[in-house]
Amino acid sequence: MRLVTYRDRDGAERCGGLLPQDHGQVLDLSQAWALRGLDGPAPQSLQALIEAGAAAWNKARGLLDEPIAEAVRPLADVRLLAPLPRPVRMRDFSVFESHAALSGKITLADVWYEWPVYYKCDHLGVIGPDETVSWPSGSHDIDYELEFAAVIGTGGKAISQARAGEHIFGYTIFNDLSARDWQLKEMAAGLGPARGKDFDGANVLGPMIVTADEIGDPYDLTMIARVNGEEWSRGSTSGMRFRFDAIIAFLSESQTLHPGEILGSGTVGGGCGLELGRYPNRGDLIELEVERIGVLRTRVI
Repeated sequence: MRLVTYRDRDGAERCGGLLPQDHGQVLDLSQAWALRGLDGPAPQSLQALIEAGAAAWNKARGLLDEPIAEAVRPLADVRLLAPLPRPVRMRDFSVFESHAALSGKITLADVWYEWPVYYKCDHLGVIGPDETVSWPSGSHDIDYELEFAAVIGTGGKAISQARAGEHIFGYTIFNDLSARDWQLKEMAAGLGPARGKDFDGANVLGPMIVTADEIGDPYDLTMIARVNGEEWSRGSTSGMRFRFDAIIAFLSESQTLHPGEILGSGTVGGGCGLELGRYPNRGDLIELEVERIGVLRTRVI
């Protein structure tokens, strides 16, 4: 399934799915659920659908396979939001060696090879596709980060790596916008990124969540970054040193995971301006693409 959160003409946020027969249409899953008279509460949000579990996911899949016309909207008539506008929790890892080492400029600590290291993101700073970000006026170095993200479907603790894949609901694209001059300054304090990644709109998610059963091999997907239509970088999810099964097993050793959590991969090698030695400018359109998921567009002003 290709699932979205969108705002309809009445201004309400709705849970929807793109029709497999025609990606130019979206099905209002809550309305279709009620019209079909399915058992259980109709999902009022994508978070609610994820929390409802596998039985509800199968019902949603059935609705998309045989859509009810009254619940179908032209995609052009709605506005896509972040698929999870307020994730329950976000963590961003650093699992691409080339980026972490900035292509050989930094010697990585031994712990980077031992553990999937991460920092916690601001889940209240999330925006969706085709939105405009007002860059903080005190920062001059605008940067994007091309990332792949997994969404937890089934929570749990002490999850084995062998079973961890069963806990992934799906995947999306993550643009970890970074006020790079602020970040480089504050990291000298040794506490990790803070203000440089904490501003309104800094965490961009979307344009949809593609469920794990539809994504195919998540570790063989092409990743591309473009600025104003010009390709700046290209990489692949195959370069992840720690894959999401290892990440889930690591996290859940001592902490319970919850449905709807976002786990970012960190930046693919070459997938940011810092590595390339050039940054986008105000007014530029940043497009991040991950194969089988789509294109996540953000304009910075």
